[in-house]
Amino acid sequence: MTDTIKIDAMTRDQAVAELARLADILARANAAYHTEDAPDISDAEYDRLKRRNAEIEAHFPDLKRGDSPSEQVGAPVADGFSKVTHAVAMLSLSNAFDDADVSEFDGRIRKYLGLGSDVALSYTAEPKIDGLSLSLRYEDGVLMQAATRGDGAVGENVTANARTIDDIPGTLEGAPAILEVRGEVYMSHPDFEALNDRQAAAGQKTFANPRNAAAGSLRQLDANITRARPLRFFAYAWGALSDPLANTQMGAIERLNTLGFQTNPLTRLCNGPEEMIRHYRLIEQERATLGYDIDGVVYKVNDLGLQSRLGFRSTTPRWAVAHKFPAELAWTRLEAIDIQVGRTGALSPVARLTPVTVGGVVVSNATLHNEDYIAGRDNKGEQIRDGKDIRVGDWVQVYRAGDVIPKVADVDLSKRPKDAEPYVMPNRCPECNSEAVREPGDAVRRCTGGLICPAQAVEKLKHFVSRTAFDIDGLGAKQVEQFHGDKWITEPADIFTLRDRYGAGLQQLKNREGWGEKSAANLFDAIDERRNIGLGRMIFALGIRHVGEAAANLLATHYGTWDAFSTAMRGAEEGNEAWEDLLSIDGVGAVMAGSLATTFNQEAEIASIDRLVAHLNIEEAARPNTSGSPVAGKTVVFTGTLEKMTRAEAKARAEALGAKVSGSVSAKTDLLVAGPGAGSKAKKAADLGIETIDEDGWLDLIGSI
Repeated sequence: MTDTIKIDAMTRDQAVAELARLADILARANAAYHTEDAPDISDAEYDRLKRRNAEIEAHFPDLKRGDSPSEQVGAPVADGFSKVTHAVAMLSLSNAFDDADVSEFDGRIRKYLGLGSDVALSYTAEPKIDGLSLSLRYEDGVLMQAATRGDGAVGENVTANARTIDDIPGTLEGAPAILEVRGEVYMSHPDFEALNDRQAAAGQKTFANPRNAAAGSLRQLDANITRARPLRFFAYAWGALSDPLANTQMGAIERLNTLGFQTNPLTRLCNGPEEMIRHYRLIEQERATLGYDIDGVVYKVNDLGLQSRLGFRSTTPRWAVAHKFPAELAWTRLEAIDIQVGRTGALSPVARLTPVTVGGVVVSNATLHNEDYIAGRDNKGEQIRDGKDIRVGDWVQVYRAGDVIPKVADVDLSKRPKDAEPYVMPNRCPECNSEAVREPGDAVRRCTGGLICPAQAVEKLKHFVSRTAFDIDGLGAKQVEQFHGDKWITEPADIFTLRDRYGAGLQQLKNREGWGEKSAANLFDAIDERRNIGLGRMIFALGIRHVGEAAANLLATHYGTWDAFSTAMRGAEEGNEAWEDLLSIDGVGAVMAGSLATTFNQEAEIASIDRLVAHLNIEEAARPNTSGSPVAGKTVVFTGTLEKMTRAEAKARAEALGAKVSGSVSAKTDLLVAGPGAGSKAKKAADLGIETIDEDGWLDLIGSI
């Protein structure tokens, strides 16, 4: 066999035969692995054959084949990306924007853990790469799956594309049996510029910035396109593990590096906020010379045991924060102020700008928040921008803060046109001409048109189909606008009757411009898949004012089922039992409770919701595994000073055991845990005959659970 012949001893005929054999084997291996999901050779054997092919080509460059395996990676994905459910959620980070925020982060950590300022606490500090998050799952040292973050719970399967990135090893030696490596896919500045030059020369679309280029390149359906794009990868975290990588964050990062991953060389161990900020300043100074985009520095508690104790909020870990760089600035002309109407009826002013590049991104719009912001006041009536108002025609300084949304930072009064007039917020809705009112305590004007306002209807529908709500494949903002404009969809329930109304007959979806038989069938199928929906997503999707994703999940956990939630909301009136039960949920206040009660007591709104529910199977909220828990289903109140754990830890532990933690004592309270200093709550519990124990009693109760 030619496979046994040493390359430097090969004749030209033998080289031709061996290159043909390798091309055939590797082509079939690519098809088996990437298209058929049935690999017929091991990754190690594949890599060996590919290396041999490259070595022969180097020795006989004139014999390189037109279909050379060195020029081909993977095989086209047949029908787009499949979805991957993350074994461990890929969460985002909370942000810090100044030195005080960093000190507050350290203070929050210490308070939660019950650590004094004299106790040493170290953190890692690393550059925050501005790229696309990617999760890599290895089993027995072999890369099995790569997935984007998606909505944190479900991402896109981009395994074939990830295999084309040189920084991502196909196999590992000495890794845990299960290892999910997480990091950032990015593109260097020189590679980005060269890519845009090639795109422009070919008459193709250029990219706005390296992050967009990296994201667009990774999410190509043809892996060969991804391979032609110069992508890189930094590893900085992990998800599912069969065995710990180390006892510390820094140790785990070093372990990832020894396994073959690129880790950022600017990662440092810092003892407290002063050292963290000092390293931040160093990275900030070097930022322009790094050769890749970063937008801040990420700090993480170094001790993994403490990370475990700190745990997670609904969307972010408590033990990490992203310290963002100061906003990047540019001056430009404000050409107009337009009003957009949101799903809650809020009238939001938007600055239309002469396009300007800010931090590598072309900006033509900026938020103006509300009429107070335009007038030079904050929500407390205090001056901002030294009291300078914003007028059409002004020369304004625009910045992009950590939330990426461009804003106006300053106004150059020396360049203000003489005929510029103060801006007056409209008192009529620009969409439906209904009165726009500003209620006491509200920062914005709101359209009173409700369901007759087309802007509110469209925005509610866009929210309903958004990624963190129903997330219906093929039904995004563009399609919602199209279908609403044609009166095919006027409310959420209409989505679930689309197949019945427009799947056959004279007016069919497949016959519309931009649609075909397959795309229409795919949309109908995607809608049917979402007839089963989790309770938390359902509540969030309704777009109720003040009810965000985290609050929706709190409500879902508390009530468990749609019937229980809906019945409670319809019966909630200020002061009654349902109202008090709603307020007992830690994280629900009077404003949110009022918004929920208002929604479920408006005849038109509740009728629309009922029509929607008739088409759905709303799944019960997932409950923690509380087998053997002595407090499952009980309402617990903590009061006084806890000495062996912090209040936050006690609350988290109780909820993990299936208890409901309330901030006030009522007839529904089952157990009061009272530490030293317990006052009125202890007295009220005694008057109501509620069982009361001290902290030691609480620990004895739950100790082995």
